[in-house]
Amino acid sequence: MLTALAATPDQGGAVLIAVESFAILLGIAALVALVARRINLPYSVALVLVGLAVSVVTPAASVQISPQLVLVVLLPGLVFEAAYQMDVRELRRSFGWVVVLAAPGVLVSAAIVAIVLHAATGLPLEVAFVVGAIVSATDPVAVVATFRRLRTPARLTTLVEAESLFNDGTAIVVFFIALNAVSGSVTLADGVVGFAVTVIASAVIGGVAGLVASRVIVRVDDHLIELTISVVLAYGTYLVADELHLSGIIATVVAGAMFGSYGRQIGMSKRTEEALDLVWEFIAFILNAIAFLLIGLAMHVSDLSAALPAIAWGVVAILVGRALVIYGLLGLPARLAHTTAGTAAIPRRWLHVLFWAGLRGAVAVALALSLPLDFPQRGLVQGIVFGIVLFTLLVQGTTTGILVRGTGLQDDGAR
Repeated sequence: MLTALAATPDQGGAVLIAVESFAILLGIAALVALVARRINLPYSVALVLVGLAVSVVTPAASVQISPQLVLVVLLPGLVFEAAYQMDVRELRRSFGWVVVLAAPGVLVSAAIVAIVLHAATGLPLEVAFVVGAIVSATDPVAVVATFRRLRTPARLTTLVEAESLFNDGTAIVVFFIALNAVSGSVTLADGVVGFAVTVIASAVIGGVAGLVASRVIVRVDDHLIELTISVVLAYGTYLVADELHLSGIIATVVAGAMFGSYGRQIGMSKRTEEALDLVWEFIAFILNAIAFLLIGLAMHVSDLSAALPAIAWGVVAILVGRALVIYGLLGLPARLAHTTAGTAAIPRRWLHVLFWAGLRGAVAVALALSLPLDFPQRGLVQGIVFGIVLFTLLVQGTTTGILVRGTGLQDDGAR
C-alpha cells in the first residue's frame, strides 16, 4: 500500500503542477466571481468569458481538458449537491413534468437538432444525432442564480433544476447509444431497451445507496464522519454505477435526493443539516467555478470560426427543439389535463421562461471532448457544440433576468 502511494520524482512534479493549477484556477474563480457580483453578471458567464479570453491571448499555452475531469471529478459533486438541496415537496408536485422533460424531451430535442443539421449542413444523420444528444443536456447554474436573486416561484426553480439533473443522466445515456450507432454496433431496438434498463437500474442503485447512507448517518453523532459519508455517497455511487456501465449521474441524483429527503425525515440532527448545507454549498461553488472556467479554456476561436455556419444552424435547431418540447410536449398536455381532469396547468409565463432557460454547459463540453479521435468530422462536431454552449451562456444566460421581469415573475416566490 505504501509503495503504491509513493511517487517517483516525475510523478511528484506532476502532482505539484496539478496542485499549483488548482490553486491558480481557484484564485481566478474567486476574483472573477467577486467582480461579476459587483457588475450584476452571472459568475458562470463571467468565468467562461475569462477562460475564453485566456485561450485567445495565450494560444500557445492552450489547456488540454480531460473529459474525465468534468464527468468524474466535477459532475458527481455538483449533481449530488443540487439533488440533496432540492425541495422534495415541490419535486413531487412537478415530477410528471420533470419526467417529460428528461426522457421524451431529450429524445425530441436530439432528433430536431439532428434533422436540422443534416438538412442544412449535410452532416451525416447519425453524426448529427450525436451532436443532438450532446447538446440536449441542460445546465441551470446561471439561470437558477438569477431565479433566486429575483425570487421567482420555488416550483419553477425546482422544475428547472430537476430537469437539468435528470436530463444530464438521460442525455449521457443517449449520447453513448448514438456513439455506438455511428459504428454500427447497436440497433434501434437495442438502443431503446438499453436506455430503459440503464435508467431504471441506475435509479435503483442510487435509491439503495441513499437509503443505506441515510440509515447509517442518523446513528452517527459526529458531523465530520457524517460529512465524509455524504462525500463517499456522492462519488461512490457514481463510480459503482459507472463501473457497471450504467448512468453514474442518474444514480448520484437519486442518491442525493434520497439522502436529502429520507435522511432528514428519519432524524438527521440540526447540527448535521447545517454542516452538510454549508460544506456542500462551498463544494458546489468551487466545482461550478472550475467547470465554467475550464469551459472557456477548452474553446478555441479558430474552431468556433471554422464551424460558424453550422453553429448558426445548431442554435436555430436547439431553439426550435426547445420550443417543441416546452410548448408542445409539456405545455399542451398539461393544459389538456387541466381542462379534462382539473389538474394544475403550467402558467403560460412559466413556459416562456422554461423555453429560454434551457442553457447548455459543462456536460455538453465534456461529452464533446470525450469523442473518439477517429470519430467522423470530430473537429466540426466539437466546434458546433462549443458554439452552441457559448451562445446559450452569453445570450440566454444574461437575458433570462430581463425575461423574468418582463413576464412579471419577479418576487412571485416572496409573495
